[in-house]
Amino acid sequence: MILSRFVIFFCLYFVFTNSDAKEKSKIINKLNEINNIQFKFSQKTNEKVERGQCALVFPKKLKCDYDDKNKKELIINNKMMAITQKRYGKTLFYPLSKSTFISILSKSELINIINVSELFIDDYINIVFIDKNDNKTLIKFNKKNFLLAGWISSDQYNNQIIFNIEITSINQIVNDDIFSLPNKS
Repeated sequence: MILSRFVIFFCLYFVFTNSDAKEKSKIINKLNEINNIQFKFSQKTNEKVERGQCALVFPKKLKCDYDDKNKKELIINNKMMAITQKRYGKTLFYPLSKSTFISILSKSELINIINVSELFIDDYINIVFIDKNDNKTLIKFNKKNFLLAGWISSDQYNNQIIFNIEITSINQIVNDDIFSLPNKS
């Protein structure tokens, strides 16, 4: 009786562990084919929902244009993030070290996270990442094509940020000038 329970447990453990490894491998293989993506996004912070378009170039270059009245623009270029409200000509700068999602913007770091983190599957393939400061980020991948689908994290004020993406193109030519940070005034 004990032996049969052990065998059943071991078989189930092996099946689920092997399945997780297959899913991770498929995601990593897809990531290795990608140099950049363009996508539409929906970002929900508390009850506020924002939408727009982004271009992400690995490693650590992101530009997002928000569809809002303030003409908000976010640019990340390696170690600095700038958020500009063009309507008011106002730009705020943040070091990326304070951002919980910076690792998503580096393909090699993202692959490392996938390899070492827990995985669970619901509507998405979800990778649960806990950084050195115990900040938790859930990274979502599409189950059908293994592409990045978004993430859930918290900002510096502990607000939950749900960032969903819909990839519109992969590996298109992206002008590097769009990642130039505005001048600090």
